[in-house]
Amino acid sequence: MATTDRSRCPINLAVEILGDRWSLLVLRDIIFADRRHFRELLRGSEEHITSSILADRLERLTTAGILTREDDPTHRQKARYTLTEKGVELVPVVATVAQWGTAHCPADPEKTDVVAELAYEPPATWTHLMDTLRSQHLPRETIGS
Repeated sequence: MATTDRSRCPINLAVEILGDRWSLLVLRDIIFADRRHFRELLRGSEEHITSSILADRLERLTTAGILTREDDPTHRQKARYTLTEKGVELVPVVATVAQWGTAHCPADPEKTDVVAELAYEPPATWTHLMDTLRSQHLPRETIGS
């Protein structure tokens, strides 16, 4: 990764790669919509990503080892993007972000099917931390409601 990382904190390092407005959306389209070519990603973007931003994010994700770029054997001028193991391991991250969005944002119910299929109970360690944070941060009357 870049030598200009702000810190070696694992959250910071992940944010350096994934923390912009577009990277998770590009990954969403590759993971859940099986879009593998630049043109598919560009035209399939409901959020209307520009070609220059898409090119930058694909390069960034490829440089980070999350995607690979290879020539498409069916067309000489096309490249095909595929997930690496590092990219596949982001599925729980993307799914968790989607679950949060479904629960706390006005998500389109027709777009939450995949999230429902991937729903899970958080590990006990997460639940314990969240309960601790609730007791430290929330007014007493909102805890448990």
